[in-house]
Amino acid sequence: MRLSECRNLMLVCSLLLAVKSNTLADEVQFNRDIRPILANHCFACHGPDAAQRQAELRLDLESAAKADRDPKVIIAHNIKSSELVSRINTADHDLVMPPVEFNKPLSAEQKALLTQWIEQGAPWDDHWAFVSPTSPLLPTAKQEWINNAVDQFVVTRMRALNSGLKPSPIANRATLIRRLSFDLRGLPPTLEEVTGFVNSGNYESVVDAMLASEQFGERLGMHWLDLVRYADSGGYHSDVPIHISPYRDYVIQAFNENMPFDQFTREQLAGDLLLQPTQRQIIATGYNRLNKTTEEGGAQPGEYLTKYAADRVRTTAGAWLGLTLGCCECHDHKYDPFTTEDFYRFVACFADIEEKGVYGGSRRDPEIKVATAPQAKQLAELEKQLTLLQAQLKDVSQGEAVQKQIDTIKAKQVAIEKRFVRTMITRSVEPKVIRVLPRGDWLNSSGTVVAAGVPQHFAKKMTAREQRFTRLDLANWIVAKENPLTSRVFVNRLWKIFFGRGLSSQLDDLGIQGEWPTHPALLDYLAVRFVDSGWNIKQIIKLIVMSRTYQQSSTLRPIDASADPTNLYFARQSRWRIEAEFIRDNVLSVSGLLDSTIGGPSVFPYQPSGYWRYLNFPTRTWKSDSGTSQYRRGLYTHWQRTLVHPAMLAFDAPTREECTAMRSISNTPAAALTLLNDPTFV
Repeated sequence: MRLSECRNLMLVCSLLLAVKSNTLADEVQFNRDIRPILANHCFACHGPDAAQRQAELRLDLESAAKADRDPKVIIAHNIKSSELVSRINTADHDLVMPPVEFNKPLSAEQKALLTQWIEQGAPWDDHWAFVSPTSPLLPTAKQEWINNAVDQFVVTRMRALNSGLKPSPIANRATLIRRLSFDLRGLPPTLEEVTGFVNSGNYESVVDAMLASEQFGERLGMHWLDLVRYADSGGYHSDVPIHISPYRDYVIQAFNENMPFDQFTREQLAGDLLLQPTQRQIIATGYNRLNKTTEEGGAQPGEYLTKYAADRVRTTAGAWLGLTLGCCECHDHKYDPFTTEDFYRFVACFADIEEKGVYGGSRRDPEIKVATAPQAKQLAELEKQLTLLQAQLKDVSQGEAVQKQIDTIKAKQVAIEKRFVRTMITRSVEPKVIRVLPRGDWLNSSGTVVAAGVPQHFAKKMTAREQRFTRLDLANWIVAKENPLTSRVFVNRLWKIFFGRGLSSQLDDLGIQGEWPTHPALLDYLAVRFVDSGWNIKQIIKLIVMSRTYQQSSTLRPIDASADPTNLYFARQSRWRIEAEFIRDNVLSVSGLLDSTIGGPSVFPYQPSGYWRYLNFPTRTWKSDSGTSQYRRGLYTHWQRTLVHPAMLAFDAPTREECTAMRSISNTPAAALTLLNDPTFV
């Protein structure tokens, strides 16, 4: 045996012995322990992207990683002959992997994990998030503290750590109702609600009441509007205002009515393709038009149509699937099993949308006129009056007087209809031919023509078809029971709302670069239950907030600080700052100024003068509303993409130029100065 081989073998043994007593005490799991190492340190050169692949070696596929080649990279149960073990442990700078210039050296623990994995037979699993979830067996943990299945999974995981962690006591009742109110309504509870609950209130009754409140849709709607990058301006060039507020109101109403999530999905992606679609379903298709747009005179329409198409792919894949499919626009994905052709197949799903590359002014046709809720109520009342009066026309003696009243009512109807708001919609036309654009170059038409469809990694399980794959087909695939991603992505984001972090912390990426869940069985249980319930959003939320895990005190105990300082295992409730809109709403609510009107056109509360001075073509000034419109919820504030309201920006509201699954949380002087000086807070 060569001296270098002896040294490597001795090093491997010492690494295993050094960490065997703690980290490697359990059997190594490929998805939890090995795939993240390979993805972060190896896939850039030995992954899915053929253009960047080195040494004709792939480590993202089992068949390729264990292929019969010289030397063999991975040989099950044989660390001595596996080239991977030799390369990660060698001291030779020319041979070590990852290469020194890659600046991502493996830690001693990572080397030991890879070695132990091969020693155990190098078992390989498909990426956990790409496998359809199945309902796991419920744990049998017995403890009075446990209230439902959520608690069973959390307690069982806690006990498996053998760290001494135990659940925290239930929070006091005043804290509980305040927590519930912020989490389910985005508002503080009233004094009467607190007093009633503290004295004799039933927790479940409070949960049901808050889920049934109109403010619930506003609370949950904010997160969805972040995902679909809802805004009141075009984004590019002069960032002119656009017409889209009825879509926002559709989202709020859908959550309030507990619209099944599969229906919610179909209506947004393809409401116009449904059989005899209602006006509301047409309004929902405004989702497809929420991308940034331009009206710049010298812009190239072809270039911007390409930008719009890519934007839709990034947002749809991110909002519903938790995938970074946008990485495939110019090259195959570096980590996930998706190709550039997959990207353009997804683009082709939206190729029938009628749109322009360059618009003129604020109009973004196709648009329709829509009545606001108050207008619809007024029109309904006028229609009743009209029906009664028309019946009276039969009386000849009163005909002339009645006709005058009818004419007056019709004039009122016309006046109301003139004030209808406009909103962008989707209209289907003959689909454009979609080609793969080499390196994303819109001027290069040499690429292969592709048909609409989903990524091939998932399409393998789909039945072949002759008809064109439409947006409705895409929506149906997204919410198919077999889709491994959609339900997981949604319940993981719900969990984050109620616990401050997701079961998998990466809310925007459940691909290979995503985080292994702290409670994989719980995540799958919630995902399966969500689908089996008929995609019932309120039901899954109620399950979460009824758990003792949710109701725990957030007090940090000594055992928490030592065994789980970041609260990965939920032995206590977490603390975090509420979102920008709700900070504003909280102040207005406790001061008694909050205008709780639901829906309607966006409003213009106070904003420092001069903030819009850089908006040109045309120049604009922010004209603050008067009266109670100044005190509407933050959700309704006019959202200017390039210049988000400064009070919102100070508390990390996103620009909504891109899909945002998780807002950043900062702590800067700007936030304190806003609270001290903004007239809304003073």
